Amino acid sequence: MEYNFRDIEKKWQKRWVDNGTYRVVEDEKKKKFYVLNMFPYPSGAGLHVGHPLGYIASDIYARYKRLKGFNVLNPMGYDAYGLPAEQYAIQTGQHPAITTEQNINRYREQLDKIGFSFDWSREVRTCDPGYYHWTQWAFQRMFRSYYSISSQKAQPIIKLIEHFELMGSKDCGAQGSEELHFTAAEWAAFSEKKKQEVLMNYRIAYLAETMVNWCPALGTVLANDEVINGVSERGGYPVEQKKMRQWCLRVSAYAQRLLDGLDTIDWTDSLKEAQRNWIGRSEGTEVEFNVADSDKHFTIFTTRADTMFGVTFMVLAPESDLVKELTTADQQAAVDEYLAYVKKRTERERQMDHSVTGVFSGSYAINPFTGDKIPVWISEYVLAGYGTGAIMAVPAHDSRDYAFAKHFNLPIIPVIEGADVSEESFDAKDGIMCNSASDKFSLNGLTVKEAIAATKKYVTEQGLGRVKVNYRLRDAIFSRQRYWGEPFPVYYKDDMPYMIPKECLPLELPEIDEYKPTETGEPPLGRAKKWAWDTKTNSVVNVADIDNETVFPLELNTMPGFAGSSAYYLRYMDPHNDQALTDKEKNEYWRNVDLYVGGSEHATGHLIYSRFWDKFLYDSGYTCEDEPFKKLVNQGMIQGRSNFVYRIEDEGADKGKFVSLNLRKNYKETTPIHVDVNIVSADVLDIEAFKAWRPEYNNAEFILEDGKYICGWAVEKMSKSMYNVVNPDMIVEKYGADTLRLYEMFLGPVEQSKPWDTNGIDGCHRFLKKFWNLCSSACCDGTATDATPENLKSVHKLIKKVSQDIEQFSYNTSISAFMICTNELSQQKCKNKELIKTLVILIAPFAPHMAEELWEMLGEQGSVCDAQWPEYNEQYLVESSVKMGVAFNGKTRFEIELAADADNAAIEALVRGDERTAKYVEDKQIVKVIIVPKRMVNIVIK
Repeated sequence: MEYNFRDIEKKWQKRWVDNGTYRVVEDEKKKKFYVLNMFPYPSGAGLHVGHPLGYIASDIYARYKRLKGFNVLNPMGYDAYGLPAEQYAIQTGQHPAITTEQNINRYREQLDKIGFSFDWSREVRTCDPGYYHWTQWAFQRMFRSYYSISSQKAQPIIKLIEHFELMGSKDCGAQGSEELHFTAAEWAAFSEKKKQEVLMNYRIAYLAETMVNWCPALGTVLANDEVINGVSERGGYPVEQKKMRQWCLRVSAYAQRLLDGLDTIDWTDSLKEAQRNWIGRSEGTEVEFNVADSDKHFTIFTTRADTMFGVTFMVLAPESDLVKELTTADQQAAVDEYLAYVKKRTERERQMDHSVTGVFSGSYAINPFTGDKIPVWISEYVLAGYGTGAIMAVPAHDSRDYAFAKHFNLPIIPVIEGADVSEESFDAKDGIMCNSASDKFSLNGLTVKEAIAATKKYVTEQGLGRVKVNYRLRDAIFSRQRYWGEPFPVYYKDDMPYMIPKECLPLELPEIDEYKPTETGEPPLGRAKKWAWDTKTNSVVNVADIDNETVFPLELNTMPGFAGSSAYYLRYMDPHNDQALTDKEKNEYWRNVDLYVGGSEHATGHLIYSRFWDKFLYDSGYTCEDEPFKKLVNQGMIQGRSNFVYRIEDEGADKGKFVSLNLRKNYKETTPIHVDVNIVSADVLDIEAFKAWRPEYNNAEFILEDGKYICGWAVEKMSKSMYNVVNPDMIVEKYGADTLRLYEMFLGPVEQSKPWDTNGIDGCHRFLKKFWNLCSSACCDGTATDATPENLKSVHKLIKKVSQDIEQFSYNTSISAFMICTNELSQQKCKNKELIKTLVILIAPFAPHMAEELWEMLGEQGSVCDAQWPEYNEQYLVESSVKMGVAFNGKTRFEIELAADADNAAIEALVRGDERTAKYVEDKQIVKVIIVPKRMVNIVIK
C-alpha cells in the first residue's frame, strides 16, 4: 500500500480537531505533566523551518509522557504585543490589532500543518483584554505591596503604613530605594502627597527617575537586548542615555531568593551560571567618604576593603546625582562636554569597550584611612546601577583603575607585597599586606583574607560604614512609550499615581488617530481624546473633562513586552476564568511547568523576570510553587544553508555569464551571488526559475558541468537577505509533516545549533516509506507470523534505546535506532502484528500522522495517543552468541562466533582448532593466547 502522506495528514489533523484529541482537563486519578514552549511573537513573515525546532522537541516529549500514562498539558499562545506591529502601523496607518490578527492566523495555519498536540482551547494572546486584565491586576498587587526584609517576602503596603503610624521608619524592615528616617509624629504630619512619595520608596511597583536607553526616532525606551552597537535593533536608529520618570519593578529585592532557587531546579549549569552572573552577588563593605572643604559626603561599595590604603582617586558614574553636586564651576564646561559624549553610549557598549575616557570633577574626597585628599573623577566605566554609582579606585590592584591612572597620570600605590606595577596591575586575591598603616590602624603583615576581616571590623566600629551584601541585579524598567502594549491601570492626582478600582479592569487601549508620539513628545496615548479617569463614575472619559474635580489624567506609557510573558504559564491552567488569574484547585493540580523549552537568548531577561513575577505571586498566595519552571531545555538554532551562483568578472566578459561551482578555477575572477534556496535542489539550480526570479539575467549564459549548474553553498544565519529561508509549508507539501518533524530532530542534538540542508531530507522520507511498507504489509496481507527471537531482540532493543533517548532529548539517536530496527525487521520478513503495534506506538511521538493511520489499520480503536508505552524485556536482549576478533601478534585476521557463556578454555580450544588459525600459524610456535572477554583473542606466535 502506497504511503500517501498528504491524505493521511489531512485526515488525522481533521480527526484530532473533531474528536478533541488534545483537549485536557484536570484528572486527580492521573499524574500531571506540564510541557510549555516559550510562546512566539507572530511576525508577518510567518514561520521558517528553524522556528518549529523547539516545538517539535517538546511535542515529542509531551506525546511520550501521555503514552506513559500522564495527564499532559501542552498549550500554545502568542506574545502578541510589541514594537514591530506598532512600527508597521506607523508606516501604513493600519491598526496593530489587524496585522497582529493576520499574523496569528498565518502562524496557526502553519503550526496546524505540522501536527502538534497543542490544546488550542487554552490559547492565550497577550493583546486580549481578557488576558491582560490579569497583568494589570498583578501590577496593582505589586503597587500595593512592599518587600519585607525580615520575612523575606512581599507584604501588603497597608502593614508598612501601620508601622509608620506607630514607629515611623525605625525598624520598618522594608526594602527601599534609599534609606529614609522619620518619626511617627512626622509621618502623621506629612501631606497626602508626601506620604505617597515616601511609600513610593518602598513599593514593589514604583515610579522613579532612572537612566534608560532612549531612541528618539522610535519615541520609546528600549531594553538592553533591543540595542545593538548603540542603535536600535529594529530600524538601526541612534540610542542615547536619558534620565526619565519610569515605572519600575523592585526585582532586586528578590535577588537572593532568585539565587537560592537555582539550586532547586533542573537547568543546565551554563544557564544557571548565566543567571548567577546576571544577579551578581558580592559581599563587601560600604564606606563613607567626606568631600574636602565641604559638608558633603558619599558612599562607595567595595569587595576589597583591604585595599583602602591604596585608594588614590574616586570615580563617579556619569549618571550619578553626585556629578552635579561635586562639579566645580571651573570644570563645568569640560564635564558637560563629557556627559554629552556618554549620553550617546549604551550601557552595554560601555561594558564592552575598554577605552579610557573621563573628566575631573574639580572636587576632592578624603580617604578616611589616610586623611589624604584624592581627586574625584567622572568616567563611563563606572555604572550607576551597581553599588552606589561611585567607586574608590585602587589602580595598583585593578586593571581598569590601572589603565585610568596611567592615562591620566594618577598615583599608583601597591598594598600587597611582591606587586610589580610598572607595566600592569597586580590583581592578586592573596598575599601579604604592605604600605597599609596609619597612626590609628595597620594592616601590614596580614594576609588579604585577614585584612578584609580586620577592615570590616574597623569600619563598623569607627562608624565609617557597614558590611553589606550587594547585587548587580537592577530593578526592571517597566514603562514603554508605545501604543501597542498593556495600558497601566493608573491615573494621576497631584502628580502622584493612583490605581483604578480592580473591578474596573481591564483598562483597554483607546482609539487614536496615529501610532507615533505627539508633536510635543508625549507617548502615542497622548493622542487619545478619551483617556481620562472619572473617580465619580469609575469610567474612562474625555481628556477635555480633566478640569472637572473628579476627572484625572490616565498614564500615557504602556507596559513592556515581558509584562505579558512573565506569568502566562499560570493563565494556561485556567484561561477562561474571569474571576481570577487561575483557580486555586487548578493551580494546585498543575502546580508548575515540568518541561520548559525555548531559546537561550532568554537566559537572563525573560527567565529572571518570570521567576520574580512567580515568586511575588507565591508570596501573595496566588500560586503554590515559587519556581515556575522545574526543567528547562534550550533548543539550538537551525542555521541557513545558503546557495550561490558565480558571475564571471573576467575582463571583457559578459556580466550576465555564470559558471558552475567546479569550473570556477578556469576563470580569473568570479563573484558569488546569493540565490533563493527554494529554486535549488541538491545544489542543482533550476535555471529557468532563477531567470524568472532575477529577470535582469533572463539572457544570461550558464556554463554547466555534466549538463547541470552546480551551486556553491555556505552555512549562515537563516534570513531573508541571504535568500536561505526555508518555508516549512513547502517541506510539508513535498515530503509531509512527519518527514519534517523527523528530519528536524535527525539533524543533531536538540540543544545544539546545526545547519538546515534540504538535500538530506530525502533520507528521512525514504525511511518513513520503508517503515510504512513494513507495518502496512503486516496489517494487510493476512499472513501474520509468530515473533522470532531475532524479531523480539530487534524490537526490545529499540524500546530500550528510544525510551532512554527521549528522556535525554537524544532524538537524533532515537531516529537512527528506528532506521536500524526497520532494516533488521525487513530482512527478517517480520509480520508479527503485536510487534508491529509496538513499533507504531514507539514512532507515534515522532510521526503522529503515520502512527494514527497504521494504528487504525491494525484494527485498534481510538487514538494511538491513548495507547500504553511499551516496556522492554531484558531477557530478549541477552546475546546467545558473540563475535570475537582473532588477531595474530596484534593484527586482526578474522572473526569467530562463539557461545556467549563460553569460558576461556573453550574459547582457546575453538580458536586453536579453527582451520584459519592453522593458515596464519603455519610452522610457527604459539607462545600464548590472550583473551579479552567477548571482544578479542590475540595469538602470540614466533
